[in-house]
Amino acid sequence: MVAALLDAGVRVHGDAEVAGLDARVVAASDEDWGREYLDMDIAARVVDGVDGAIDHIRTHGSQHTDAIVTGDDAAAERFFARLDSAILMRNASTQFADGGEFGMGAEIGIATGKMHARGPVGAAQLTSFKYLVEGQGTVRA
Repeated sequence: MVAALLDAGVRVHGDAEVAGLDARVVAASDEDWGREYLDMDIAARVVDGVDGAIDHIRTHGSQHTDAIVTGDDAAAERFFARLDSAILMRNASTQFADGGEFGMGAEIGIATGKMHARGPVGAAQLTSFKYLVEGQGTVRA
């Protein structure tokens, strides 16, 4: 996967284990783990199983969108149950994390927190959403 990303022109920032896979990998720094590059860059780190990935995401993630690539149903269920991100995906591109893709029309904004209701509050106003998306290597056109 690392070689395919590099061959496609993606700059890979990796920990020592990832850097050992290909000489083109750039050594990652602590600032890389929580960074959103908005470019053809990615930070990759080897973790100890799905629980290691969950811990890494809890420490460095934004709680907006997180994805797992796996054929293991139990790992995917654990990932979905133990993370509280707004959108969790399995075997699908995180590019689907878009209001238009969810049928909401044009996006006005994005939120990574749990917003509090304002004004009169009923059960509907106390509802927030957690989207679970499952694909089979699904990518956005």
